[in-house]
Amino acid sequence: MLEGLPPNGASHVMRVDAPEGEARAIAEFLGESFDPAEVATSAFEIENRAEGSGWAVEVYFGEEPDEDMVRELVAIVSPAAAAAAAFSTLDRKDWVAASLEGLAPVAVGPFIVHGSHDRGAVGPNRIGIEIEAALAFGTGHHGTTKGCLAAIVAFGKKRRPAHTLDIGTGTGVLAMAAARLFHEPVVASDIDRVAVATARVNAQANHAAAPIHFLHAPGLSNGVFRRRGPYDLVLANILLAPLKLIARPLARLVAPGGTVVLSGLLPSHANAALAAYRAQGLYLVRRRTIEGWVTLELTADAGRPHRR
Repeated sequence: MLEGLPPNGASHVMRVDAPEGEARAIAEFLGESFDPAEVATSAFEIENRAEGSGWAVEVYFGEEPDEDMVRELVAIVSPAAAAAAAFSTLDRKDWVAASLEGLAPVAVGPFIVHGSHDRGAVGPNRIGIEIEAALAFGTGHHGTTKGCLAAIVAFGKKRRPAHTLDIGTGTGVLAMAAARLFHEPVVASDIDRVAVATARVNAQANHAAAPIHFLHAPGLSNGVFRRRGPYDLVLANILLAPLKLIARPLARLVAPGGTVVLSGLLPSHANAALAAYRAQGLYLVRRRTIEGWVTLELTADAGRPHRR
């Protein structure tokens, strides 16, 4: 998933509470200011017992950050937030648990993504997806994940996919959503072995493991992708650079008339992603912007022959 995985050992984190608009702006600005391979950012709604709901920003660093420099960057968006920012160090086993504290359940269509502390929030006729503290990040609170969940719901209103592919599965939340909604086979891959192991455990806990084939694979060259395709629905919630790199092999895996969902894109990156996939015969159907992140829904030309 986009939100990333902090490094082995300790994680350095900056956290600050801020109004919703400032929180989103801070997360986006810091996300653009650092290497995404070294820094993971998230803005999310929190439960503030004294004042009701609020928002927070958390930024995880692979190395101990220069606190003065980070505060200067935050101050460009909000001087008040820069002054209030707090820095700390978390053990690897604790960092996700800390990030989940106070997170409200996320509702998208029939899906309710929640932690174990909010199991009671899943009402009748809803699909609960429980994401507990683990070693991969992806709780459903990020705008990219919400955009992909919305795209899954929209696809389901038209038809049921015979096969779904989730590239960059992270905690497995999108793979589980597709498996629980459609009850059809899903292939879920990730470049990170820890993410794959975590996603598999999450799927078992959510009674969604049976339809999902988990795969540790960088890129799409593994023969499993071809053998289990073609795919009517492809979900790729990663980043612009890898999205562009996999455009050609991904297009070869899409069934005629299939849907491809691309996310992990800032508004300034969306056109570059569209150009890469348009060159492979995939065309824009819908563009969603949620919390400053863009999700693109593309369709394969039903008239072209599928290339095995």
